[in-house]
Amino acid sequence: MRADSGELERAGGSEPPPAREERRLIREAQRGSAAALAALYSAHWRRAHRAAYLVLHDAAAAEDVAQDAFLAAVDALDRFDRRRPFGPWLHRIVVNRAIDWSRRESLRRRVVDEAGELEQRGGDGAPAGADLGTDLMAALAELPVEQRAIVVLRHLLEYTPGEIARMLEMPRGTVNSRLRRALDQLGSALEGER
Repeated sequence: MRADSGELERAGGSEPPPAREERRLIREAQRGSAAALAALYSAHWRRAHRAAYLVLHDAAAAEDVAQDAFLAAVDALDRFDRRRPFGPWLHRIVVNRAIDWSRRESLRRRVVDEAGELEQRGGDGAPAGADLGTDLMAALAELPVEQRAIVVLRHLLEYTPGEIARMLEMPRGTVNSRLRRALDQLGSALEGER
């Protein structure tokens, strides 16, 4: 499923299909239809990649995480409940994989830094967050990954706190408190920029 950026724009250009059509595609994909899988990928790629990028702030990592999440979704498709929407289920996988990647990357950097072998690398930048403004993107990047993921799901992907709680399998109160702390921190950071 590796694709160049031009393919990504073409592949991610459509919105998720209506619920009935999506259920049909999932049913066909569960039966092994490559065309149905391709249609689901095309319909959901852009938002999956955007979610990963907004959590990770690394275009290459976001692409890898989003692709990995799609592969995990395909592997688990036989356990997917077709009565539920595919998008939130996929976003849960994407965000969880992004959090895991961020934790691994943080640990790797600490180990490398302690060994004195850290090479400074900059982010690639990506159009996925370009519309948010550099101050907001910088402030978002400073949040702990768990808070950043909740802000992305709530305010950029527009899920409700209840949906986020179900996606991330955590109490709604935890979602609300992480969201509140993150928004307070973002507000302070953005006010400090002015």
